[in-house]
Amino acid sequence: MRIDVPDDIPPAEDLGHVHFVGIGGAGLSAIARIMVERGISVSGSDANDSSLLQSLREAGATCHVGHDAAHVDGADTVIVSTAVRGSNPEVRAALDRSLRVLPRSAGLESVMRSRDVIAIAGTHGKTTTTSMLAMALDGCDADASYAIGAQVDALGSNARDGKGRYFVAEADESDGAFLVYSSLVAVVTNVDADHLDNYGTEDAYHAAFRRFLGRIREGGTLIACADDAGSSALADEAERRGIETIRFGDDPAADVRIRDLVVESGGSTFSVWSRLSGSDELLGTVRLKVPGRHYAVDALGAIAAGLRCGYEFDCLVEGLTSYVGARRRMEPVGSVRNIRLYDSYAHHPVEIAGDLEAARALAGTGRLVVCYQPHLVSRTRVFGAAMGEELGAADEVVVTDIYLAREDPDPEVSSELVVRNIGLPPETVHRAHDLVAAVKTLVAIVRPGDLVLTLGAGDVTTVGPAVLAALHGRSEVAP
Repeated sequence: MRIDVPDDIPPAEDLGHVHFVGIGGAGLSAIARIMVERGISVSGSDANDSSLLQSLREAGATCHVGHDAAHVDGADTVIVSTAVRGSNPEVRAALDRSLRVLPRSAGLESVMRSRDVIAIAGTHGKTTTTSMLAMALDGCDADASYAIGAQVDALGSNARDGKGRYFVAEADESDGAFLVYSSLVAVVTNVDADHLDNYGTEDAYHAAFRRFLGRIREGGTLIACADDAGSSALADEAERRGIETIRFGDDPAADVRIRDLVVESGGSTFSVWSRLSGSDELLGTVRLKVPGRHYAVDALGAIAAGLRCGYEFDCLVEGLTSYVGARRRMEPVGSVRNIRLYDSYAHHPVEIAGDLEAARALAGTGRLVVCYQPHLVSRTRVFGAAMGEELGAADEVVVTDIYLAREDPDPEVSSELVVRNIGLPPETVHRAHDLVAAVKTLVAIVRPGDLVLTLGAGDVTTVGPAVLAALHGRSEVAP
């Protein structure tokens, strides 16, 4: 549901009792946690119970399972997830009672008002870069606040209200939320058209990132990836506007550069060179526990942001050494019978390509078996063929039906658009109409030495544990 952003967003301390509709989502739960830590009265509801809801209850929030108009009793402000429909009884009750109703973006802006914001934007890599920067700053004892779009085990949460100067925020462009945040430093990992169900055209999507430049405060900085055409073009525009710009990547023109990258099954190692001091100098070596070039570049973006904020390279790298990934970002699920399972949120062709590259390094001499669930009809219509092409980097692929999320089905758009573009022998490409069939197919085809990767932004995340259960000889093979 789209809720208008008010012209004047009050600071969180002036919102009174705040009720969250969809509090179990990654975005709203982060805001709720920060408000609870500040002593603000918080309640919320979600369709299903979860570990996130339980952790919020333990922190002091009142969390309901299911939606009911009575849940907004006593609320002064209601913050609504974009995934919630306008027919939701709590939203209707809030509007009928003329309560202050805010979208997620306004809620996040309200808790960031008193801090210097480092906003992490981009089509891909936002969650990883945000969590990496939060950990890097922890290594420097910055006591930064953060709000991340996924749980990060090494941090213990997806949000924290620190007492330091900086607030590290994942700035989501999917619904235009990133245009609400005022930042001192903006990091853009890449600009590669997505969310065309919201923006309509690729040009409109790129135009939103140009508007995002206008949210950088006077005296602020854009940190952009020099390796990506869209991000590099945005850096050119920022320079024309007189905005300080730092470029990172392995492009020779980058101000903070990656060199000597080695990707192995145990992680990635690279050296970092910088021109920020005026001369070209080697800052040192980074050793990450996660493999993949895209993770190395994300780490470099986090390091560039930390350097811009005045922190030393060595302490930033010290913080990064503990990074082992965020939930659903190449997350280990488990292993059985010498078969390893991982899960990832990747749902765009560029993300699929990056994670398959990392998975191939993890697989070593074993086969790479992928179960992919396309996400959204609108995204599959535009990118389905490219999704299939990238999945061809696996050895064997299972493709499920499209996860509809907030959209309605379209008889002209199906997973067949993905399947017919996978450039593998037909016997290695499998169609599973639901997740139960996907689990049964995977159990039938995997063998010792395989690495199994489930991919998608929907409920495909339940497939890995179900496969593990089945391979352990349990009867419950359904996710």
